[in-house]
Amino acid sequence: MERNWWKESVVYQIYPRSFNDSNGDGIGDIPGIIEKLDYLKYLGIDVIWLSPVYQSPNDDNGYDISHYDQIMEDFGTMEDWEHLLAEVHNRGMKLIMDLVVNHTSDEHGWFQEAKKSKDNKYREYYIWRSGKEDGKEPNNWGATFGGSAWEYNEETEDYYLHLFSPKQPDLNWENPELREEIYTMMRKWLDRGIDGFRMDVINFISKTPGLPDAPKEEDETYASGGQFFMNGPRIHEFLQEMNEKALKGYDVMTVGEMPGVDVEEAKKYTDLNRNELQMVFQFEHMDLDSGPGGKFDLKPLDLRDLKKSISRWQTGLNGIGWNSLYLNNHDQPRVVSRFGDDKNYHDESAKMLGTFLHMLQGTPYIYQGEEIGMTNIKFDSIEDYRDIETINYYNEQVYEKGRDKNEVMESIYVKGRDNARTPVQWDDSPHAGFTTGEPWIKVNDNYETINAEKALQDEESIFHYYRKLIQLRKEHDVIVYGDYELLLPEDEKVFAYKRRLDDDILFVLTNFSDETVEVNVPENIEINQPELLIGNYKGEKQFNSKTTLQPYEARVYKGKHRDGSGSPVL
Repeated sequence: MERNWWKESVVYQIYPRSFNDSNGDGIGDIPGIIEKLDYLKYLGIDVIWLSPVYQSPNDDNGYDISHYDQIMEDFGTMEDWEHLLAEVHNRGMKLIMDLVVNHTSDEHGWFQEAKKSKDNKYREYYIWRSGKEDGKEPNNWGATFGGSAWEYNEETEDYYLHLFSPKQPDLNWENPELREEIYTMMRKWLDRGIDGFRMDVINFISKTPGLPDAPKEEDETYASGGQFFMNGPRIHEFLQEMNEKALKGYDVMTVGEMPGVDVEEAKKYTDLNRNELQMVFQFEHMDLDSGPGGKFDLKPLDLRDLKKSISRWQTGLNGIGWNSLYLNNHDQPRVVSRFGDDKNYHDESAKMLGTFLHMLQGTPYIYQGEEIGMTNIKFDSIEDYRDIETINYYNEQVYEKGRDKNEVMESIYVKGRDNARTPVQWDDSPHAGFTTGEPWIKVNDNYETINAEKALQDEESIFHYYRKLIQLRKEHDVIVYGDYELLLPEDEKVFAYKRRLDDDILFVLTNFSDETVEVNVPENIEINQPELLIGNYKGEKQFNSKTTLQPYEARVYKGKHRDGSGSPVL
């Protein structure tokens, strides 16, 4: 397997608004990030992924860009950003930027021109359609944040497409002029010295010609329409063109956020011989605890489903493409609250989930605060929430559909995006040391017990455990490049798997339950002289054919492959 620096890296995602505020205005900023770079270096991460810091009216917290070549005033200046890049590089780390080119803000100069008249030069930068005969929307697609995916424009008496907020009009990638503008902008950032891009919903940029109506259920007002814009007919052509015209000649990493992608399609996206992307963010494992009604339709995770999903991707991309590994990001709830136990086994379950993820084949992504075990929040009132998706969902369910607000809030507590967006908890001072002012969103009440300062001082903390996980990847090639094999597929509580590279064997045992469980080690482990590399419970943990795992326990053994001449040492 070809070696690459981005395969051997660990990435840390910064959501700037909530990371660290340097000037007391309650909003995280770029100088605040610079203040914490030594913390990130000490953690051991290699790459920082910076969520959008471009100029934006903030309808969707920066994912609605009004100017690709300016820095949002809340976050600082272009000089601040250049200082950040230099300080990241001075510490031997890399910086990748968010690329949001499926849509812009409706306040972007292109759209401000495009909406003026049908013969405006920028008209074809966006997607316009006349209404149906009855004047209604051009098709029945719904927007991700609720309502129709179409917004009426008075000046031109027609509609523009927005798959997200009405303030996020979709760009028309069928227009070669628009594509050239984007590639020029990308090269500008690459020439400034960045180390790659994370590409927001990049598999949405090719829409099915004609934009047909989508099938929908009788009780649905709008259809999702995803089959007509996810992985569309020209997507591979566009990405190959982007590679040729923007990325070629730069030693950078690329990862594409791709809702609705499956393994077979991901092989095409990530096969390096095709010159598209290096990794995709897929959501299959993130949807396993959602019912048919979507993310807010809660259902418990069945561990066997997670095994099937993870294994499908681990084996499917092996030797062809490359996996991105994540359990948290700015759009997902906190993993220790979601798949662990943030009350009774907070530290144990956070460490177990980190172990499970970091021992897989792929590039791990850590989301800010994950390394100290930050948890979901429960704000008393919808007034305290800031996320457009959450607020729209609440209003739709309570005011349009008449559902009980407490029932709706329960779904928000579990799945709302603001779970990930509360300020990073740096210490036990007011507002968790995030700001000296009033934070843009409330801090989690548990900051006095869960904070970075406390974690740094405790050698047994989640933070120091993550440091060790990261260090192990740098010391053992089998963790990065080894093949994956699922073990105990039908076990409902234990996720066990094996990794192998040449003669090196890795055996990973993780208990996803709050119960003590007995495990019979499969006979096909074929491991000699196993040593415990890492575990989240103290004490000697010998490798035995029968073993007991405590609640949320994780263990990783490393040994040599048995060549048939001897028995495994148990």
